[in-house]
Amino acid sequence: MTTLTATPPVPRSNLVRDTTIVFARELRPMLRDPFSVVFSMIQPLVFLGLFAPLLSDVPGLGSGSALQWFVPGIVVMSCLFGASMTGSNLLFEMQTGSHERTLVTPLSRPSLLMGRALKEIVPVLVQAVIVVAVVVPFSFELHVTGTVVGLLMLSVFCVGLGSLSYALALAAKGQDWIFWTVQQTFLFPVLLLAGMLLPVDSGPGWLQTMSRLNPLTYVVDAERALFAGSFDASVVASGFAAAGLVCLFGLWVGTRSMRAAD
Repeated sequence: MTTLTATPPVPRSNLVRDTTIVFARELRPMLRDPFSVVFSMIQPLVFLGLFAPLLSDVPGLGSGSALQWFVPGIVVMSCLFGASMTGSNLLFEMQTGSHERTLVTPLSRPSLLMGRALKEIVPVLVQAVIVVAVVVPFSFELHVTGTVVGLLMLSVFCVGLGSLSYALALAAKGQDWIFWTVQQTFLFPVLLLAGMLLPVDSGPGWLQTMSRLNPLTYVVDAERALFAGSFDASVVASGFAAAGLVCLFGLWVGTRSMRAAD
């Protein structure tokens, strides 16, 4: 007589639960080593200390102080640098075999991406708070409500950009130089065209046209308005729309890349 052994049922995937598990797993190394976030603040603080004083006589900055115009751009720049480099963590996991072990778990594929992308919000928010705390004593007027709404917008943008970075890492599997070449080639034109460091309003027509085609331009404009305490409906709505489009596009591309990599 043959004895049948019941196979234990495979637990059903739950997107929210799985995303929370991945988020906690990804966040744990940063909590163990919080100095990595502090160390990453060197670049934005150098920009604040050495670049901001040069903007005092630059036209197109508005009626406020140069810091009032420059600080939101620095916060967005920190988000851009941090979120665009998150795929490097996935490259390391693929080299060590950790990523392959994750793929055999019952976690849903979208949760593997969303949990990693959501984790990138934490260091961005920490860095933004540090930057604002540093500049408040130096003629920077803090508007708490606008700053909170601005950080919420940046969080949405970070999820999309982080997802695109992970998709790039999957496409560059085994060839790290491809990831870094594409990331660096993409990073600086987008940064400069968004007017983070200098206003592009007085630039040539072709430069202004390219700036208007850059989704990050609308995020930066909205951040500057919100950090100044202005809730201009069209500017803020355009910023959220641009951040939302980047988020949806990044999640779509990243999820497809995750499933194709199985």
